[in-house]
Order: sequence, then structure tokens, then C-alpha cells
Amino acid sequence: MKRISIILFFLTLVALVTPLKTYASGSGEEGEVNVKEIIFHHLGDGYGWEVPFSHVYRIPLPVIVRAEDGKWISFSSHKLQEYVRITNEKTGKEELVAEPRIVTIEKNGKEYQFILAHVSKHRNKVVQIFPLSPEEEARVKEEAKNNPEIQGDVDKAEAIIGGYAGFNEVYYREYKPHDISITKNVLALLIAAVIVTAMVMSVVWFYARKGMKAPRKGVGFMEMLIDFIYTGVIKSTLHERARKYAPFLLTCFFFILVMNLVGLIVIFPGGANLTGNIAITLVLAIMVFVITNVMGSKHYWKEIFWPDVPLFLKFPIPIMQFIEIFGIFTKPAALCVRLFANMMGGHMIVITLTLLIFIFAAFGAIAAGGSVFISVMFSIFMLCLDVLVSFIQAYVFTLLATIFISMSTDKGHGHEAHKEEQKEVAEETDMPVEVKTT
Repeated sequence: MKRISIILFFLTLVALVTPLKTYASGSGEEGEVNVKEIIFHHLGDGYGWEVPFSHVYRIPLPVIVRAEDGKWISFSSHKLQEYVRITNEKTGKEELVAEPRIVTIEKNGKEYQFILAHVSKHRNKVVQIFPLSPEEEARVKEEAKNNPEIQGDVDKAEAIIGGYAGFNEVYYREYKPHDISITKNVLALLIAAVIVTAMVMSVVWFYARKGMKAPRKGVGFMEMLIDFIYTGVIKSTLHERARKYAPFLLTCFFFILVMNLVGLIVIFPGGANLTGNIAITLVLAIMVFVITNVMGSKHYWKEIFWPDVPLFLKFPIPIMQFIEIFGIFTKPAALCVRLFANMMGGHMIVITLTLLIFIFAAFGAIAAGGSVFISVMFSIFMLCLDVLVSFIQAYVFTLLATIFISMSTDKGHGHEAHKEEQKEVAEETDMPVEVKTT
């Protein structure tokens, strides 16, 4: 056990330090570490998946865009960059770097040109470019020349002159196409979906083969998790309505859990910060929002538009109605931001702690040596803590979603409401039900 712990420690050290060191060596001016750029590079999306321990080579992914004339164009993302060797002015050593290049695709006798924008609001997105006429190019160059922010730098023109891109001392007209490319986050979502499906189906296949025998190992752990969430969260909150909403809520739990855990893995197929992407957490929150309001009962909507409060609070000025309607949107917003902020924060802390090694390296060998030990120890601690947080955030999201659905589908506290709920359950399960009266 001790030997395994030592091996895991050194593997974690290499996994944390090596890729950042490779990237940091070429960051900023004269080898300075650009902390902001490195953090957002690791947490952002991309058209390729980073090769382990390298920030130059990437696993190519398909780029699928809709050109300006409406034609759909697809090509491999490896065409968006070329690998060149440059000499580092500070160290005098040759370094391999990836430079953007123009991709030319011919379709139906027509040429289409694309490039990965490296400046402007379309930064790190694929854009279509068009050559300029001599008159238009002269006008753009004159505008760039007279702009003090550009100062003759063609590459900056894309940020300053809207709609134009500068590349290799040449200006082009820029067009942002509709983009449905299989990016790193998209592929990671598909991988997470496959993993969740395999995990759940493993329980189904086990009982299909071995009947009601008690499962062990991974299948037993899965059954324990399913029972924990269904019995402890869904059934205890929704009661008779549990079976109706359990598939959606259990899917949310396992999907979020898998996305969180896969994001903590350094190498492929991990490394994609899915739940740290607010677009993904927003979609999950919108799904809860739709179910909560579409399935809302009469009692739920009555409490929103005519709550049981003193009359002066709801008429003639609808104070409580405004608060209740506002609450409809704040609940899913809280789900979205809570999950996003917690997972994004965990990733940023680990990366920042690792970058301390390169920041303190400027103060000498002693400071660098001390920072290595402290940064690695804290990074390992934070990674272990993030594993726990991954479970907690998946649990909290499912719990809150269950509570919101329970509040919206509640039909009141009287006997008639309870009788109606039992009747609905009997109709869904095709089982007779007896209603006790008092």
C-alpha cells in the first residue's frame, strides 16, 4: 500500500506540473507566466483535445460550419494550425509552437477559406474570411495606420476594425458562420452520456442475468447510489409522485456526477471542464424550470397569482405576485450558478496552486523548491476535496430540483388533494388503491 501511495504521488506530481511547465515556458514576454491566459486555456472549450503533457499537439476533432452562402463545410481541426520551430530569445533554444493558418476548402468548384480567430470577439472561434478589393484594402490599411491602438500591427486590426481580420500582413473581411462543430466539450458530453448509460445498464443487465441476487463490486455500488438518491431524496420528498419524476432526477444526478469526476482527470478522455461551463449548467437548470412550471398544479399557480397573504399585499398593487413570479426564475438561476461556480472554482484553485511553482521560480531556487512542495501538496488535497465536492454538488442539484418539483406539483394539504394523488398513481401503475377516510 505504501509503494502504491508513493507511485500515485509522483504520477500526480508529473500530471500537474509537466503540462503547465510546457505551456508556461512559452507564455508571455520573455518567458513570463501569463496566469490568466493559462487558466482560461485549461478551462475553456476548443476544436481539439490536448495531448497529455503537451500544449502544442492536439487530438483533432471535426469542424462543421455553415458558410456565408448557406453551404455546410466540414474539415478536421488539425488543418487550422501548423507546427513551426522558433528560437526563444531568452534561452536560445528552439521551441515547437502551433501557429494558425488559413484553411482552404473546395466544394462544387468554389473555394472557401477559414481561420481560427486569435483576436476580437470571435477569439478562438472558426471564422470565414474573404479577400478584399484593392480599394477596400487600401481603406482598411489607412484606417489601421491612423488608429493609435493598432500602431501598424495587422494582427490587432481584427480587434479594432470591426468585420476585418489581419493575418500575415494581409487584411480579410470576416464572417462568423453557424458552428455545430464537435468541440472538446461536445465530445466530453457524449462520453459522459455513454458512461452514464453503461453504469445504469450494468445494473439492468445484472438483474436480467442473475435475478434477484445481491450485486457486488461496481454494480453493488451503483445500486447503493440509486437507492440512496431514490429513497433518501426523491421518494421522501415526492411520495406518491416519486416514480413519475425519478427517471429525470436520477439522470440529472448521475450525469452531473460523471461530468464532475471526468473533469478532474488530467488526460483524455478527461480534462473537459463541463460543469464549469455555465452554458451546460444553464441547460440543466432550464430543464428543471420547464418541468417545474409545465407540470405545476392549480394550487401552485394559485399561490403565485393569489397567495394566502393579507389583501393589501396583493391588491391593488400586486407586491406578492411580483415576488412570486420573480421567484420562478431565481430558483433555476440558483441551480445554474451554484453548480457552475463551485466546479469552476475548484478547477481554478488547483491550476492556480500549480502555477505558484512558476511564479516563485523568479525569486530563486530556494523559493522555487519550497513552492513545489507546498503547491503539489495543496493541489493533491484540493483534487481529493474536489472528488467529494463532485458528489455533493450532484446531490445538492438533485435535492433542490426535487424540492422545486415537489412544491410545484403539490395539490394542497387537504384530504381531497391526497385522494387525487393516489388516484393518479393508481392510473399510472394500473394497480388498485384504497383511500382511507376519517
